[in-house]
Amino acid sequence: MTATALTSENFDTTVTGNDIVVIDFWAPWCGPCRSFAPIFDKVAEENPDLAFVKVNTDEEQALAGHFGIRSIPTLMIFREQVIVFQQAGALPKGALDDILGQVRQLDMDEVRRGARPYEADDGEEDDAEEPAPRTLQ
Repeated sequence: MTATALTSENFDTTVTGNDIVVIDFWAPWCGPCRSFAPIFDKVAEENPDLAFVKVNTDEEQALAGHFGIRSIPTLMIFREQVIVFQQAGALPKGALDDILGQVRQLDMDEVRRGARPYEADDGEEDDAEEPAPRTLQ
């Protein structure tokens, strides 16, 4: 399975409809993004049970801005609607494989005690602070 485009229109259904969502924030002009793309696609093919998606930051500026993406490529992983990993920079295949292994092994009850699940934007303002993305060890 190859990665599909993630847009503002399909973001909510993608994150709420999949157990694990792996997101690559990228842009067509970005050299490191182009270098990382074949790795991302290869790992997507090897993990057909996961949702691998790509956000073109030139076309989806609001989505990139919502998550504070300031450097690309940036990899973000949701598990059960919770951001469990976020890191800027291209990764080698082995590192991405390792991160996905860690994500699969997470105790989500423990993770939920320290993070708020993703909720679809209902148009209402929310005064609660967003939790900082967790970084796997």
